[in-house]
Amino acid sequence: MGKLEGKVAVITGGSSGMALASAKRFVDEGAYVFITGRRQEALDEAVKSIGRNVTGVQGDMANLDDLDRLFDTVRREKDRIDILYASAGMGAAALLGDITEELFDKTFGLNTRGTLFTVQKALPLFNDGGSIFMTGSVASLKGFPGYSVYAASKATLYAFARGWLNELKGRNIRVNVLHPGPIATPMQDQVLTKEAKKMFESLIPRGTMGLPEEIAGAALFLACDDSSFVNGVELSVDGGFSAI
Repeated sequence: MGKLEGKVAVITGGSSGMALASAKRFVDEGAYVFITGRRQEALDEAVKSIGRNVTGVQGDMANLDDLDRLFDTVRREKDRIDILYASAGMGAAALLGDITEELFDKTFGLNTRGTLFTVQKALPLFNDGGSIFMTGSVASLKGFPGYSVYAASKATLYAFARGWLNELKGRNIRVNVLHPGPIATPMQDQVLTKEAKKMFESLIPRGTMGLPEEIAGAALFLACDDSSFVNGVELSVDGGFSAI
């Protein structure tokens, strides 16, 4: 029997990378999973790769109408949520002096505003005793040139978690933040140069990037009863990157 047997999970941004690896792991452990993605083709490929017990819902999690459509689908198909992994996000580099209004609005619109309304709109379907966790970033724990806007958008999530777990304590719903370190994903290929990748690898004690499957293991821990006494934490899964 899997650790998530009979559970219903929603994973935003689940069409690639860490969230897709987590969706696969959750299904292997017995869950039914709803995943989202902005690009229909990538979402269809993700659903195909998971293979069973999955529904894909196309949408931009910064768009409140798309969020409503997501949770309408969940309500129609399962009418409940046990696990919410709010992972949809974006990141782009810009040094102070070059930060544009568009960059700020897009980054905070998805990473911060989108995450807030994802959680809020999920609540009416949420079972008591469930688990909410959000994808933060070790960038919010360390200072990296060019990533101040991204880091700030992710740092806000821990403030959300602390407030929400107190508001939801009567329902025994846990709220945590998962901070991935440098992970080899398609998004990383888009935002990091080859030189930047080498720089980040040099700061990881083992000398290599993390894998999406390693984040999936931590996500499973936060989703299942193994973490029943874990609430309001920032869990860094970064190979020691943020510790040195």
